[in-house]
Amino acid sequence: MFQTALLIFLGGGLGSLARFGVSMGVKQFSEGIFPWATLAANVLSCLVIGIALSIFSSKMEDNNIRMFVIAGFCGGFSTFSTFSLETLEIFRRGQIILGASNIIVSVVLCLLVLSFLVKK
Repeated sequence: MFQTALLIFLGGGLGSLARFGVSMGVKQFSEGIFPWATLAANVLSCLVIGIALSIFSSKMEDNNIRMFVIAGFCGGFSTFSTFSLETLEIFRRGQIILGASNIIVSVVLCLLVLSFLVKK
């Protein structure tokens, strides 16, 4: 149990650092009203999960690897809470179409990425 918790902790820290890096990188190229950094982090996190599950599917049955990559790294890298807060702020500014677009684009892109990579 301690080993699993430690792997999740380490993966989460690395994922959070990756999220920060993506955020800083994206913000250099976009200063608009759409939350591009959050969208990029969430789509990339789905990409990591999809790649991990498709390429390493036999090794992902090892609970430690699964916990490190999915619960840890992707848990720290993706950000539903930030997505929710940014979307709420868009709606509060009265930009209903932009807020709805953020929800639709985020959910559809993440599902598309996973549907192409994860086969069952």
